Amino acid sequence: MRREAAAECVKRKDHVILRIHVPRPTPVEARVRSLRSGLSCSSTFPFSHPSSLSLYVHTLSAELAIVSSRAPSESLSSWILQAVFFFVCLLNDFGGSNELSPAKRPILRRVKDFIHASFGFPVAMFVGVTFWALMFVDRELVLPAAVDPYFPWWLNHLMHTLIMVTTVLEMIVAPRQYPKRLSGLGGLLIFMASYLVWLLIIYAKSEIWVYPVMEVLSWPQRIGFFVVLFLFTAILYILGEYLDRLIWGRAKKSVGKSAKKKKSK
Repeated sequence: MRREAAAECVKRKDHVILRIHVPRPTPVEARVRSLRSGLSCSSTFPFSHPSSLSLYVHTLSAELAIVSSRAPSESLSSWILQAVFFFVCLLNDFGGSNELSPAKRPILRRVKDFIHASFGFPVAMFVGVTFWALMFVDRELVLPAAVDPYFPWWLNHLMHTLIMVTTVLEMIVAPRQYPKRLSGLGGLLIFMASYLVWLLIIYAKSEIWVYPVMEVLSWPQRIGFFVVLFLFTAILYILGEYLDRLIWGRAKKSVGKSAKKKKSK
């Protein structure tokens, strides 16, 4: 029998053992699947979404109680977005569908999928990665030491670490259907452009940059900085697509094949 054969029969006494060569998953795929199997069960949703929503509500209330009067409208849009997203998740748990590939997605499921794909994952990762990267370079660029008495460490982690943890857990726990890249990525870039316009309006009226890093840059440097951030956000969107295929790709294919078999019968 040829070495390239996908299956080989080995005779032992009165029975035959059929060996089928199945490609082994990569270490990353195996790790992700084992983690998903422990998290993605029907009983997980009623606990994960209310918990995430309550954490974001607590974070927002704590931030509003601490920061100056100008900060809420200027710098909390990302956390408000996450709170809205998990509220939609909670509504979908009870009035929508968390099936892997529903034949017809309810409106709540479609809204939930689009928000997480276009805004939830890329914006959350953008906030966390850029904050901690700048914090590593020079904390005065994002969170000056002068605010430490008013801004506790636990609130900092709620705002800039938790935001990444919850969106990655949502990616593992709940399946989603990604929109077409043009619409999904387009929605993300429109959101980022709108936020940038809002920052420029604030600066035009108050001559104060919301983020200290902008104060140390010249205008050409600021423009280049904005372009790099937009490109980075687009890369994060594509990364989300890749992770979704890595975690849920094979399961979706198997569901699709079984659905086709049912139709053919």
